[in-house]
Amino acid sequence: VQLQAFGGGLVQAGGSLRLSCTASGRTFSRCAVAWFRQAPGQERELVAAISRGGQTTYYADSVKGRAIISRDNDKKTVYLQMNNMNPEDTAVYHCAARDVILSAPLSYNPDDYKYWGQGTQVTVSS
Repeated sequence: VQLQAFGGGLVQAGGSLRLSCTASGRTFSRCAVAWFRQAPGQERELVAAISRGGQTTYYADSVKGRAIISRDNDKKTVYLQMNNMNPEDTAVYHCAARDVILSAPLSYNPDDYKYWGQGTQVTVSS
């Protein structure tokens, strides 16, 4: 599975962005997917994750209530809608995927994710 992340850019505080992660390969529908972000000088942070069927999601406390993760397996794409953004959301956002069985719980550990996209820069100005 190869992943490509799109949709980053410059947005003012209070604004919104929708990030997309598009996959190639036939096994995407068997993958759980997550969005991680990393700001300069900071550790990588899990932002949100979604199960392979889309029924289960996870959000970091820092984005809970402001972010929505969703997926369209027919389009092999996972989306991260970010609303009411603030400068602390500034980071490079990466999508990542891992092959899982249907009942597997979501993983918060980046080391569990085998496939990674190249990242997309998000900058929020105050």
